[in-house]
Amino acid sequence: MRRPPHARLLSGLLVCAWIAIGPVTSYAAPPVVFVDAHVAAPRTVTLGGRVTGAFADSLGGWFLQTDESERDLPPAVFVDARGHEDAPAAGAHVRVAGALTNVDGLPTLQPSRIEVLTTPAPRLSPLVLTSPPDDWAALAGRWVRIDAPLTLTGQHDRARRGTLIASFDGRLYSPTEIARPGRDAAMVQAANALNRVLLDDGRDAAPDAGLPWYLPAHARALRTGSVLTGVEGIVDHREGAWRLQLTAPLQAQPAPRPPAPMVEGDVRLAAFNLENLFNGDGRGGGFPTPRGARTPAELVRQIDGLVATISALDVDVAALMELENDGYDAYSSIAQLVDALNAAGPARDWRFVDTGTGPGTNPVRVGLIYRNTRVRPEGAPAMLEGGPFVELSRVPLAQAFVPLRDGRADGADFSVVAVHLKSKGCRDAAGADTDGGDGQACWKATRTESAQRLRDWLATAPTPAAERIAVVGDFNAYAMEDPVRVFIDAGWRDPFARAEPPAHSFVFDGQAGRLDHVMLSPALATRLAGAAKWHSNADEPVDTREREASGPWRSSDHDPLVIGLRLRAH
Repeated sequence: MRRPPHARLLSGLLVCAWIAIGPVTSYAAPPVVFVDAHVAAPRTVTLGGRVTGAFADSLGGWFLQTDESERDLPPAVFVDARGHEDAPAAGAHVRVAGALTNVDGLPTLQPSRIEVLTTPAPRLSPLVLTSPPDDWAALAGRWVRIDAPLTLTGQHDRARRGTLIASFDGRLYSPTEIARPGRDAAMVQAANALNRVLLDDGRDAAPDAGLPWYLPAHARALRTGSVLTGVEGIVDHREGAWRLQLTAPLQAQPAPRPPAPMVEGDVRLAAFNLENLFNGDGRGGGFPTPRGARTPAELVRQIDGLVATISALDVDVAALMELENDGYDAYSSIAQLVDALNAAGPARDWRFVDTGTGPGTNPVRVGLIYRNTRVRPEGAPAMLEGGPFVELSRVPLAQAFVPLRDGRADGADFSVVAVHLKSKGCRDAAGADTDGGDGQACWKATRTESAQRLRDWLATAPTPAAERIAVVGDFNAYAMEDPVRVFIDAGWRDPFARAEPPAHSFVFDGQAGRLDHVMLSPALATRLAGAAKWHSNADEPVDTREREASGPWRSSDHDPLVIGLRLRAH
């Protein structure tokens, strides 16, 4: 196990030397001593060298690096210059006296006197990295350049703090997407931590212009998966994590937006988490909604994006999650989504499965929509209620369908079951639902019980198509986690199990994985013709929906999935 940053730093401080002193301009302030809890006492020192990164207006200080070494002093420090005026610029030659201590793993100098020298600063070059260091703490405060391609793997904090998550050796995946929970997942997490690097804009707040300075305007829509080169900055430690405070603009090879996938088969199914489609009162009022759009304009953009996505997938049945649980009349969210799909034309054949009430009483529900020129409902819809589906997991909805040709049944019937299991958030989790530390987060027991009850319920034939069944939706569990294994171990098939690179539908904290799944019963698995994820959402910056008036991009935080089946008789 890696030692804490403070322990690593204090046991292995690098050293520095005096820099020759020439004529100076100087200013002084009363000394202020910072004492870190992990350091017995600060030391009074004098350091000279080059300013490698000037962040006085944002971080309240600047980085100083020497060109030589001395036995017991670090070669680079952060000078916390709050309260001092006329901060030196990057490249300046300075000498600083003050109290040296350790703040959050970073050698930090609280100056009592700062002298800006008129002699040239030491000639320094950034330390070149071609692979991740074993320990970022050993490079604390150093100016580095990464001469290896980095992959942009997460940007959820870009708008809030101007921070990106990048990684060596390609994209990072959620540990339990590619490894079994427990020891194997912990090994993946350790490798992810080693390969991960935060790229920061030198601020602790949101970027002034809404876009970090290191991204050119044309890179505003830089997608996760893009390749970054020539990364240069100062090794810093803030907010509990090592990062580079960038000193040069990024060079990017943007990842392209992928076209809508085309899959083989004569019947196609989709699953899509709508990210809280709430339409207010359905009459133009009721904003902000409890979970979704804050304004009518936001709702218009949301529906436009959902319609663009579903239309481009060209499917016959779609299972929907995070749909407002507000009935089925003309003012309901599901009815108005279907109206918008039909208005986009040209077939105008979208319909929704009407269960009368619910399913369930959760504020969000699942739903099923279909094209009535291609498939026809067979029998009544069925819902699994009770147990974990009362307040936690959303009530599953099952409906049988039969393919149509020229208005007549043509082919094998099949059932689609829309599911949305309990999320991973730990609020109110207790007992077996607390985080067990195996990588599955909270509410694992509830999600697993939900999956078991659903599997057993489907064995009782709640719909006329009792053998050919597709369970689709948001499991809130990655591919190797227990709720998914409930179906796999019972002989159901995951059509994305062998995808290379691994498929993903969601990106969280810089790690990609599948929360959205399709499980095919053995009888339906033999009819599988193709499967695809459309990365139209998870890899997009979170502000895409605000910047673009229409289109499928970032219409949700989840990517839709689509499968093709061979079911027709001719």
